[in-house]
Amino acid sequence: MVRSSSVEDLVRRIAGEYDALSRQLKAIARYVTENQQRMIVVRIRDIVDTCGVQASAVVRFAQYFGFSGFSEMQAVFRDAYANSTVTAASYQQRIRAMISKNPAKMKSFELARSFLEACQSGIGAIGENLDAHAFDKAVALLQNAKHIYIMGVRRMFPVASYLGYVLPRTRKRVVLIDAMGSMYREQIESLAKGDVLIAISMSPYGEETHFCTEIAVERQASVLAITDSSLSPISRLAAVTLLVHEAEVYNFRALACTMSLVQSLFIALAYRLELDLNRKSHRGQANVPHSGLAAGK
Repeated sequence: MVRSSSVEDLVRRIAGEYDALSRQLKAIARYVTENQQRMIVVRIRDIVDTCGVQASAVVRFAQYFGFSGFSEMQAVFRDAYANSTVTAASYQQRIRAMISKNPAKMKSFELARSFLEACQSGIGAIGENLDAHAFDKAVALLQNAKHIYIMGVRRMFPVASYLGYVLPRTRKRVVLIDAMGSMYREQIESLAKGDVLIAISMSPYGEETHFCTEIAVERQASVLAITDSSLSPISRLAAVTLLVHEAEVYNFRALACTMSLVQSLFIALAYRLELDLNRKSHRGQANVPHSGLAAGK
């Protein structure tokens, strides 16, 4: 198999070949796609310990996708993220160093600064690595949607709730599936062909969101997945996937990157719809016959 020359190509191939992989190779595939930025510094031992596989399995995984070994596969990630992750790595090292010194004596502003710096780093990385084709496709999908449904539970509920607040301003009919009283099955009942479900889910992935995604596919509605891996349950069913990798500080994952992404999505959609409205308005004015008064002038 020919080796991939870019991270994007490798991730696409991993997703396409995922079902054919062995159990051990699937575990490695999930690790690689969910930890793309960390791949520049991880060792084989890190993957072995996290995935519970043999070191030889990591080498086999690399060879399966056309590389001579793990180092050659890792070089693809290092080339791609050489510039964008220097800051991220240094922040992570600084945060860990702060914790190791004496976390009990850290001042509140030091904790806040560490967290905010990690968020800034994450937003910078998503800006540099945003898939332009996928983002444009996501905007077009929403632009042409009859109705828009939004689903996100637990940690992702604030993100879904924000979209439920702003998207109605585009004059689209928007339904926020809040799963109140576990009634997400009833709330998605009207979803149909021509509609779009925005499914927002990060590891360990909400079962409710996965269920609604499956229903959307069954009813021939389109799914826009906002998730952290191209191998996540919702991504593999989606028409379009936007990937987000949040910063993690003190074992607490931020929301800054995900919220920034959905805000960008709303702004791009609103801009596109406003342009369409202006074009239609201009065409309508061009077709209106001049009145006698206008002619007299």
